[in-house]
Amino acid sequence: MPSARDQPRQLTAEELFADPAFAGPEISPDGVRIAYLAPAHGRRNIWVRGIDEDHDDALCVTHDERRGISTFFFCEDPRWLLYLQDTDGNEDWHLFRVDLRSPEVPATDLTPLPPGSRVFAAEPLRSRPATVLATMNRRPAALDTFLIDVPSGEITLHHEQPGPGQDLLLDGDGAPAFLARVTDDGDTEFSAIDPDSGERRMLLRIGGADHPMGVEIQQATPDGTGLVLGSYLDGDDLQLVRVDRATGEIRVLAAVEGWSLDILSVLAPGVLPPTLYTDRRSGEVLAARFTGPRPHIEVIDPHFAEVHAALSSLSDGVLGALSSDLSGRRWVATFLHDRDPGAAWFHDRTTGESRRLFPASEHLDPEHLAPMEPIELAARDGLPLHGFLTLPPGRAPRDLPLVLEVHGGPWVHDSWGFSPQAQFLASRGYAVLQVNFRGSSGYGRRHTLAAVGEFAGAMHEDLLDTVEWAIAQGMADPERVGILGASYGGYAALVGAAFTPERFAAAVDIVGIADLASFLRSLPPVSRPYLRSNWLTYVGDPEDPAQEAEMQARSPLARADRITTPLLIAHGANDARVQRTESDSIVASLRERGVAVRYLLADDEGHGFGNPENRIRLQQAIAEHFETHLG
Repeated sequence: MPSARDQPRQLTAEELFADPAFAGPEISPDGVRIAYLAPAHGRRNIWVRGIDEDHDDALCVTHDERRGISTFFFCEDPRWLLYLQDTDGNEDWHLFRVDLRSPEVPATDLTPLPPGSRVFAAEPLRSRPATVLATMNRRPAALDTFLIDVPSGEITLHHEQPGPGQDLLLDGDGAPAFLARVTDDGDTEFSAIDPDSGERRMLLRIGGADHPMGVEIQQATPDGTGLVLGSYLDGDDLQLVRVDRATGEIRVLAAVEGWSLDILSVLAPGVLPPTLYTDRRSGEVLAARFTGPRPHIEVIDPHFAEVHAALSSLSDGVLGALSSDLSGRRWVATFLHDRDPGAAWFHDRTTGESRRLFPASEHLDPEHLAPMEPIELAARDGLPLHGFLTLPPGRAPRDLPLVLEVHGGPWVHDSWGFSPQAQFLASRGYAVLQVNFRGSSGYGRRHTLAAVGEFAGAMHEDLLDTVEWAIAQGMADPERVGILGASYGGYAALVGAAFTPERFAAAVDIVGIADLASFLRSLPPVSRPYLRSNWLTYVGDPEDPAQEAEMQARSPLARADRITTPLLIAHGANDARVQRTESDSIVASLRERGVAVRYLLADDEGHGFGNPENRIRLQQAIAEHFETHLG
């Protein structure tokens, strides 16, 4: 009989949602140091240590006390470390510089932009060791590219955006090699730019609705002679291809039959696992990530195969983030794993030495965590649906309370790996079900296009069909089903409460949309040219009265009088994507009718809760909400 020590225990919000003790490691270009994120001053800050040192020898080189850091990188000159930071989650990102020779000196804001302007992207320019390429909207409705001299902080306009919805794709020296132009109907046209004359020549056009987030992978090769794209070509799977600038010839670089490129990283570069792995010195593509029951890494560069094999032997998870020194000798890799969060390893290709960079969590024993299992079912119209199931450890999978966790986007997808949310709920006895409903990325062109016009329609029916599948398996109690989600997932939770209140006994909406028309009208001017392939095609145009009426019919706010499901709603006051008024309006409507709703509004948050004390408070509220209404 197992001892009490071996019994699964309830995991606390602090264990799962406090800032991790070690995250996001990156090796310096000279291979001498690693930088990583760890707590300091009550927030996630950057620490630096020698490659052979441990955390006791590390130095905290940033001193942010207001908001934690998520994205950082070394300059090609390893003296300089750069990171992005906003204010209370408003996503007005600024680029900051740390001088590692004087780490006690406060970081310098290299981009002192006015409110409403931000750094959209920043990366080292390989041909200039102390220079960064940054894309910013100094002009509110334009995305221009600038060169930033890191030591001096001098900013020089490099290229103005040629026009709305037009983006220059630069080669490794920062010279324009291709132009991507979003057309009025949402397609994207790619043109080659002659390096001498600047003349543009049309190469190809890619359908917009096939790529709701834009053509997710679009970049010039380092030498500018090729265009690397994510493309369906004539099939259903998203592949990685190269288009020759001179001839227009298309060559497949990577494809996995039945699966698509995993493009999650475009949502949060440097935070989510990369779609493409590139050589630090040359910039050439080494490998690509594809979806599947577990993500799959497809090696492209044969010289990288040996490195990938060596790294893959270190963990039974899947390669996550990866960095190397300029020589390609020393590597630092993280791994995705459903029960071993934050696994990170150092590997020396020359000596063969490998070692784990930080001990496994003392509190999160993999033996006591719940595995995430892939599932597959068919929607009522026959569309295949893929998802993941996390069951409570130590309990028979019969008549369990069920929480349906709906991902955001909606043009993203759930993937195998460590989910603090699923582990938190599973440790409390809930089965947690995640499904990649129609419109989710990663499951082919047909799966994505099946969502056109189906907000609160077939997209919601996919969620209902997934719940019915769990009930039919005998694992879920039909009377104890909850729904939870953030962003689009929050909208889906509200739809569940407003359109099918008989199905859900409790709902949690985090930064969700209540009124589709007001949401679209609130988006910033810089986003307008890019909306045709997603919201305007899949949902509608609020400036068209007939389409606006249809959008209202698919909005939870219009059906608030039907809501009887107990609701927990959370929002950040500084949300730049979904305005807090979306939650304010639904809460006010419910309270006017006397419907009980708990509302958590955080003044120091944006689109989601980033500060650990707010994450913990939210999770404690979620636990109370489901315990009260699901048991």
